[in-house]
Amino acid sequence: MPKVKADTKPADNRLKRKGAGAGRKQTKKAAKDPNKPKRPPSAFFVFMSEFREQFKKEHPNNKSVAVVGKAGGEKWKSLSDAEKAPYVAKAEKKKEEYEKSIQAYNRKKDGEEESDKSKSEVNDEDEEEVLGTLDEA
Repeated sequence: MPKVKADTKPADNRLKRKGAGAGRKQTKKAAKDPNKPKRPPSAFFVFMSEFREQFKKEHPNNKSVAVVGKAGGEKWKSLSDAEKAPYVAKAEKKKEEYEKSIQAYNRKKDGEEESDKSKSEVNDEDEEEVLGTLDEA
């Protein structure tokens, strides 16, 4: 048995030498804007939202999310392209709405950035005028 303890110690030392993730710098993610529109669902997710409701009615005692997901995935795979067409059309419509809303969001965001810059420039000029009048007094 002493050999087992001796075998585990070198492995532990190797982990310590490699760092095992220690010392890595974590990159900060950019803060998410809560006003940014959410991306549109794909045709499959549009299908799943309807399928979940139907599945809950047929199986009211089922509490497993995995079972619903597997059943939905199998059903989606078994659908023909013609049967998927209404979901694809709904997804396309939601995608177009998203593109319009993201363009409006970007215009609004760009407008705010420009106005913030101009406000700060105006404020700097006002401060200089106030400071100039205080120095004269």
